[in-house]
Amino acid sequence: MTLTIIIIICVLLLLAYIFDLTSSRTRIPTVILLLVLGYLVRLGTGMLGVEVPDLTVFLQIFGTIGLILIVLEGGLELEFNKSKLKVINKSFFVSLLSIVILSFLFTFILQLVYDVDIKNSLIDAIPICVISSAIAIPSVAHLSKDKREFVIYESSFSDVLGVLLFDFLLTHEQINGHAFGQFGIDMLVLIVVSFIATLLLLFLLKTIDHHIKFIPIIILIVLIYAVAEKFHLPALIFILIFGLFIGNLNRLTEINFIKKMKPEILLKEVDKFSELVKEGAFLIRTMFFLIFGFLIETEELLNPETFLLAIGVTFLIFIVRWCLIKLFKLEVKPLVYVAPRGLITILLFLVIPDSIKLPMINKSLIIQVIVLSAMVMMVGMMVCKVLPPKFNEDLPEPPIDDEGTEEIEEIPQEAKRIDFEAEDDRFND
Repeated sequence: MTLTIIIIICVLLLLAYIFDLTSSRTRIPTVILLLVLGYLVRLGTGMLGVEVPDLTVFLQIFGTIGLILIVLEGGLELEFNKSKLKVINKSFFVSLLSIVILSFLFTFILQLVYDVDIKNSLIDAIPICVISSAIAIPSVAHLSKDKREFVIYESSFSDVLGVLLFDFLLTHEQINGHAFGQFGIDMLVLIVVSFIATLLLLFLLKTIDHHIKFIPIIILIVLIYAVAEKFHLPALIFILIFGLFIGNLNRLTEINFIKKMKPEILLKEVDKFSELVKEGAFLIRTMFFLIFGFLIETEELLNPETFLLAIGVTFLIFIVRWCLIKLFKLEVKPLVYVAPRGLITILLFLVIPDSIKLPMINKSLIIQVIVLSAMVMMVGMMVCKVLPPKFNEDLPEPPIDDEGTEEIEEIPQEAKRIDFEAEDDRFND
């Protein structure tokens, strides 16, 4: 029986890898295929009479670790320099306004129809308002570089901002000046702790000469996150700061502390660490969606009581997104379709206490919104004509001098004269 389980898990993971490889061509979001695969495994175990223990606890564990690795992976991908300020500003405000507008819009509707508590409505609404970077980033691999960058920035900001707002509402009974003051203090404390922890982890990354060095560092990152969460601190800020710091280490080599750590060696270690984080994020993300698909009940997926509400929620998500993209003068197609819900939505929904969980915001609605938003993205990507990326778009940008002009090597006048003389000789011939 043990060997059979091992074979099944290996086959499922290899299928997930094939899905990931082919998603840029088929335009089918990997999450849809993983959910279907997990659901088919459930049906198969039911038909064969195999008893499977409750996997809900594993779903939360994989979800939390997956969230850490996905935000860390996003932080490693983000580049911070002057040329990126425009896309950073736009992506930040699009993600922030999207969460705020949708959460208050859903809360207003819930108040209007069901007359429920405003704070509880906001807590229940926020999970549906967060874009899933775990789905969005792999789904835009075929787009041009500028669009990929926007999606990476936006979905990463959406994850962090959504979790911060959710934790703020969940950990404060009353939303007042004291709550905002306490939240500000928590942010300052965590930022200081994050920088200290980042420097410590960077020092360990450079000094550990044992053949096993990256796994202990990842374990320390997860440990720091868990301890910060225990003290109700916005722990994702630490993950983002650490990812941004080491992801942009090549721009910090002039700092004395970095100079002393031999940056040329350190950068190679960071590259290896980034590769491990990406592969770990793929593995954990795959296991999460397979387990979630396995836990889906047919009655929940096809629940007619929530289906119309799920269609309405999905419609509002893409209407608000269209308005924001037009407002910030971005290219509507195909960016308007990239608003999937996924891991963050599920994870936040699972931690909502039963005492404040609204009956109309249930598992059926969450599943249907995730599937519908992914289907809209899939259809949009298929029907939208995407131009192939320019041949030189991934080449490094030319160096910029202090006055913002490109450094162009001056051609010596003597060389120019020789070239002209050669041209005259060929003409005379």
